[in-house]
Amino acid sequence: MAFCQLHWFSNILGKQTTTWILLPDGMTGPFATFYLLHGLSDDHTIWMRRTRIETYVTGKPLIVVMPDGGRGWYTDHEQGPRWAEHIGVELPTFIEKTFPAIANRSARFIGGLSMGGYGALRLALGYPDRFASANSHSGAVRFGSKPMDIPERGLILGPKPAGSNHDLLALAKKAKKAGKLPRLRIDCGTEDFLLEDNRSIHQSLLKLKMPHEYEEFPGDHNWDYWDLHVREAIEFHLKTHTD
Repeated sequence: MAFCQLHWFSNILGKQTTTWILLPDGMTGPFATFYLLHGLSDDHTIWMRRTRIETYVTGKPLIVVMPDGGRGWYTDHEQGPRWAEHIGVELPTFIEKTFPAIANRSARFIGGLSMGGYGALRLALGYPDRFASANSHSGAVRFGSKPMDIPERGLILGPKPAGSNHDLLALAKKAKKAGKLPRLRIDCGTEDFLLEDNRSIHQSLLKLKMPHEYEEFPGDHNWDYWDLHVREAIEFHLKTHTD
């Protein structure tokens, strides 16, 4: 794989930002694209520093894009930056103009861990015409619908986030009604503090008869777990593209 560190100006955020990218080496494009999101305490560098993501995608016709999401939760803030529009619209548009990426919904995938797990689902369900599939590892999937001890939560979500565009189930209902529900995969470790939230959203999706994959594996909220299970996410997304 070839590596690119991209510094660019985001008109949506009104600031410079940095994105790390892995590009297939010695292969003829254009390629599908996997947007891989980090968690609350990390940044765009973390997937390459703490996992073997470069090894896992070597030889695969896949561009991996790792953006910096700050502490923005990948949603449009009620009082602040429009992170959802930045990652969901502006970034793919920029990537597809700059690199040999297929400019088509069928070849755009998104995934992440913890905050990024919520973000991947929020973006795919919020922009179902732009992403074919999404996966969440150990996701904070109830961030937009129940109280959490996050200091900036009120500024991000406003006073009544349940049922809004921050609420994953509300977005899923809209996507299903529009007939553009992306393929979804959710997994969580059996020792993870977010396990019950993931079980809850799984049950809610079942009740709504929304197709999705859900799995639990031994493990905690840590890099041993995410390094192991990102490999399944890669295969899930590639299968989405070839089906």
